[in-house]
Amino acid sequence: MSRSSEFRLGVAHSAPLLLALMPFGAVYGALATRTGFDLAETLGFSLTVYAGSSQFLALQMIGTGAPVWAILIGVFAINFRHVLYSASVGRHLTRFNAWEKALAFFLLVDPSFAAAEARASEGRVRKTYYFTFALMLYVGWALATLLGALFGRLIENPERYALDFALPIYFLAQTMAFRHRRQFWPVAGTSALAALVAYATLGSPWHVTLGGLAGILVAALRNPEKRAAQ
Repeated sequence: MSRSSEFRLGVAHSAPLLLALMPFGAVYGALATRTGFDLAETLGFSLTVYAGSSQFLALQMIGTGAPVWAILIGVFAINFRHVLYSASVGRHLTRFNAWEKALAFFLLVDPSFAAAEARASEGRVRKTYYFTFALMLYVGWALATLLGALFGRLIENPERYALDFALPIYFLAQTMAFRHRRQFWPVAGTSALAALVAYATLGSPWHVTLGGLAGILVAALRNPEKRAAQ
């Protein structure tokens, strides 16, 4: 397949995802400025971190006054899957040099991982296709962030449009995507219970941190049992 064909395929595959991704980017931009970020900080966070889940989590924790160490742990926990993504996708980037691989890993997010694995199953992941697909999403996310940061303040009452409810809904949807896993309900249930107890006794923001730690503890304790059963 020629480079022009690979380019067109990358555009065609990424365009539908942009329609779903850009509203989230705009909501992030609007919420970041309302949290206290200026325009440069809001856009810089999207350009350097480029991880929607982590950016929303960081915003929410900053908004609740969580300590920096808790924010870093939360962001690391969410982004750890990218280590596994890189290990898997790296096997298919045989014709990428070191700098190209570094850039490819920086642009590696959930959709680009899925697209790269799909292309690999059909033959080979070519540079033109991968970078066209990944850069379309990267530029789209940054543009959506900029638009949200610039025009989000025009909405004087975000509660009226349920913008303040976007984060809880987003994280609930992300969490429920794992509901079919064996450990989901014990981990999620324990985490929710611990968060409720912490909120009632210690108050915000400890319910976020302690709820997450309780879920991690349950997951760590149950895994040896699972391995033994297998």
